[in-house]
Amino acid sequence: MSAKRAFDPVTDANTRLLILGSLPGDASLKAAQYYAHPQNAFWRLVGGVIGRDLAALPYPDRLEALKAAGVGLWDVIATAHRPGSLDGAIRNAEVADLNALVGRLDGLRAVAFNGGTAARIGRRLLVAAPRVELIDLPSSSPAYTRPFADKAAAWAVLTGVLQQRP
Repeated sequence: MSAKRAFDPVTDANTRLLILGSLPGDASLKAAQYYAHPQNAFWRLVGGVIGRDLAALPYPDRLEALKAAGVGLWDVIATAHRPGSLDGAIRNAEVADLNALVGRLDGLRAVAFNGGTAARIGRRLLVAAPRVELIDLPSSSPAYTRPFADKAAAWAVLTGVLQQRP
């Protein structure tokens, strides 16, 4: 089995909130798009945070809308072996250089972790990043079977992060 690789980060000089997943799943890797699985609630959840129907947009426009709202994306794992898409199957993980990215984002206020695996790895890597708030979120994955309304309520905290003034 060959290693699966994360996508490049989606950030720019205006990024105030960085959302980190674990590692793209098979549907995302096949489509070369973050959160491409049709049952993954990510685009609906983050769309609720920024007040846009992102799921209705073409993928490049989704990324531009996120950047315009000050939201960036990346993953905590750079490469790993994983049959299928479940985080529990991740083996031989090499972590992403989160501290380097966070260090380049001068306006960054918070890092949010999409799911438990991202939070566990990301918090360990970012222990020395005191200038940013770290936020654990319920996973947007369909494998995490919490009702959408519960996930959306938890993700709503991100709206406040984006509304904070520098």
